[in-house]
Amino acid sequence: MTYVITQGCCNDGSCIPVCPVQCIRPRPGDPDFTNTEQLYIDPATCIDCGACLDECPVDAIHSEWDLPEELADYLPINADYFATNPLAGVGPPAFTRRVLPERRPALRVAIVGSGPAACYAAGALSEIAGVTVSVFERLPTPFGLVRAGVAPDHPSTKKVGERFAGVLGRANVRCFFNVEVGRDVTIEELLRYHHAVLWAGGAPDDRRLGIPGEELAGCHSAREFVGWYNGHPEHAGERFDLTGERAVVIGNGNVALDVARTLLRPAGAFETTEMADHAIDAFRASRVSEVVVTGRRGAEHAAYTLGELMALERLPDVSVVASPAEVPRHPAADQRYTVMRRAAERAAPDGSRAIRFRYGLEPVSIDGAGRVESVTFRLAGGGTETIEAGLVLRAIGYRGRPVPGLPFDEVMGTLPNDAGKVIDPATGLDVPGVYCCGWIKRGPRGIIGTNRHDAEETVDSLLHDFSAERLPDPPGDEAGLAALLARRLPDLVDKAAWTRIDVEEKRRGRAESRPRRKLVTIPELLAASRLEA
Repeated sequence: MTYVITQGCCNDGSCIPVCPVQCIRPRPGDPDFTNTEQLYIDPATCIDCGACLDECPVDAIHSEWDLPEELADYLPINADYFATNPLAGVGPPAFTRRVLPERRPALRVAIVGSGPAACYAAGALSEIAGVTVSVFERLPTPFGLVRAGVAPDHPSTKKVGERFAGVLGRANVRCFFNVEVGRDVTIEELLRYHHAVLWAGGAPDDRRLGIPGEELAGCHSAREFVGWYNGHPEHAGERFDLTGERAVVIGNGNVALDVARTLLRPAGAFETTEMADHAIDAFRASRVSEVVVTGRRGAEHAAYTLGELMALERLPDVSVVASPAEVPRHPAADQRYTVMRRAAERAAPDGSRAIRFRYGLEPVSIDGAGRVESVTFRLAGGGTETIEAGLVLRAIGYRGRPVPGLPFDEVMGTLPNDAGKVIDPATGLDVPGVYCCGWIKRGPRGIIGTNRHDAEETVDSLLHDFSAERLPDPPGDEAGLAALLARRLPDLVDKAAWTRIDVEEKRRGRAESRPRRKLVTIPELLAASRLEA
């Protein structure tokens, strides 16, 4: 009997160190670790101990004997990985326990952001005796895209938030939410009270198409749409026109699949999830029955993962189709391409809802009189094609935002850095005491677990500089920082206040058998933060 890693694997590698026979691959340091779609268990080596099952933060591991029918394909998927990547006879991975130098027994670090990268960094730092971490978040709620980016119908993926909550709950981690660094407090001020500032603010902007009509009503970024249905306070008040029968999604990654799936699933599928109430109401009235997902390049270059593609095929009452000419037979087709080829061989939908994949379509204009009516594409083989649609969603990637007072790479949308140490390109010198991790460090790629090893690299850079006496002791203390923030920010949300928000959302959800009913405006969240127990 063996264990099987399935859809939803977060790639953070928590399962690797607990495996007594080291049959999980790839591991940190392996050539394909940073770009693998998921981790895999070798069925020939697994001893059925269940240690990985207990450790997985997102419930992506199952025993072979209770593998759900809809996940049965993952048994051969795990085995196939080892057919081309034989398990090498090596010992356990090397894990070094991080410690502070005896001559410097105390370290204080400010982390800006509270998403996966920030929480992984806080977790690595707060495990070290003598380290105190201060987490700053501009919203009253933590966890970044785990709360506001993961699709509501992926509840197992959202479970990683429980592990992050445990990190923020540690005694040596302090939380300062509803605080915007750069507006309410500066990086320079944070360095008066900390040895270092670690920026983990993510990529809060989105890339643009740069074509005529992009500003028309009815054309939005997928980031805005995802934030809207997930109840992000900055997007809860937006409106999306769902009265047309067709929507066009421009993009070829997992976010494109998320929004396509969400547009076509019946509203009832979300009534027991964390989806914002206003979005559920809007989907009940939606008339969208077809979503065209377009990619500029060919099917072989699509960036969505095998698991997300296979999940589309399992959607009830939704046809997944493609153009046979745009997904030609390929003798060396991988499993992902095989799924797309199945879509190309499928009969055209007969009135049911449909996701239609199109490839080799480069958008040249979004057309309409005052609002979106169609999109015109340039075809790879020459000529143009116009697709009528009432809604257009750009899913072409997130983008980092410049940080006040820090250098910024406008091309990459990142902070210039060397292993997480922020560098000023004008001088080639590092910015004293400032580090970064996550999307603002490497760009918007990878999944939740990718941030763990990214964050640990930055933590190691920071600790190296601390040990080398490159991070001087700050003149201010923790009490001084707390007093400064209390004077400036009457609505500061600390750990206890966030707990009250969390309890209230869960209480509201319990009556409807939902994990929580989200509060989606800043005033609502702040009101809940002040509730008496």
